[in-house]
Amino acid sequence: MNVEKAFIQFAGLTAGRASSFFDFYAHDFELSSATAGSDVASTNLFAYTATFGNGLSATLSVEDPVFRRTPIFAPSGGAAPISPVFTGYTRGVPSSFGTIDTIQRERLPDFVGVLRVDQAWGSAQLSAATHELNVGTIALGTGAHFSVAHTNSVQGWAVQGGLKVNAPFVAPGDALYLQGAYGDGAQFYTGYSTFSGSASPNAATIQGQKFNQYFSDATINPFTGQLQISDSVTAVASYLHYWSPEWRSAVFGSYGEQSFSRSARLAQGAAFNLLNPNGTNTFSSNAVGVPGTRFYQLSQALRDTYQLVAGASLIWSPVKDLDIGIEGYYTQIGLRKGRAIDLDKSPTAYASVAGINAGTFLPRTATQDAVSQVRLRIQRDF
Repeated sequence: MNVEKAFIQFAGLTAGRASSFFDFYAHDFELSSATAGSDVASTNLFAYTATFGNGLSATLSVEDPVFRRTPIFAPSGGAAPISPVFTGYTRGVPSSFGTIDTIQRERLPDFVGVLRVDQAWGSAQLSAATHELNVGTIALGTGAHFSVAHTNSVQGWAVQGGLKVNAPFVAPGDALYLQGAYGDGAQFYTGYSTFSGSASPNAATIQGQKFNQYFSDATINPFTGQLQISDSVTAVASYLHYWSPEWRSAVFGSYGEQSFSRSARLAQGAAFNLLNPNGTNTFSSNAVGVPGTRFYQLSQALRDTYQLVAGASLIWSPVKDLDIGIEGYYTQIGLRKGRAIDLDKSPTAYASVAGINAGTFLPRTATQDAVSQVRLRIQRDF
């Protein structure tokens, strides 16, 4: 059972379960929420909004961080609660194999600040947020030589600017949205993975995708045990046009990128080599590979990616609160640099690491993948 909205508003205060104050466009003109962009319709929050007249307002909101979290990437990756990490007693010199709990604890809420103006011409909003990244305890050592260490938490952050322009001079109800966001260790605030979600650190945006995208806000350095954050950026545009009071259409598009630091991927590769000399054994698709090898160049883990979305819709509303619509959109994901193993055409490649490095196994590779989708939706609001 889930409660979508349940909040109290009084004298500028908002308390309960409501939409995040950070959000602006939030896929207002879309049926499938296909574009990139922040859209958290239900979160627990406590906020105060001050109004200054002439449509200007400012909000400070304390929000539940659970709805903005992505799994932290550890050397063996995956979404498993306990992931192996190669670390040790001496900083920078791995000496033992331990474990690290990559599940994040609720230690600090997200803080959101918003400046907004609402007038007859439309609306504009500037949002900012902080988001703590933290992990559990690291177990170091073997046998009787056992100790406990803690990874330092990191403050991620995000900013977003949005503009809505009403266009009654084209047709009553017409409007244009423009929005852009940047996040440092706060990928859910930029909404780069909005369509596929980030329950997994390497979700497939497209079913049967050639290679997965990695959405983690941070990676754990296997030599220092500390977090190295990623960054992401998104931009969205959407226009709604009313052909008549009963018929309307929307055209929309977005572009986004996510990047991991080069040192983060190198560190994961160095640990891979220490645990798996020369990269000759079979590893999962989360394996980075040994730096300098062919497999390292082609592995999909922690690669910088982009995502492009474009679509349009036609909706008929014969009576109030009834929408019958069709929406089509195109989604393309790709690598910003280099090539990756095509898991569709070479599904056994990750069982042939030695052959790839030796040049005896030549996997098929790809730089991008794409899909076109059409959806029909009938919605009745009560």
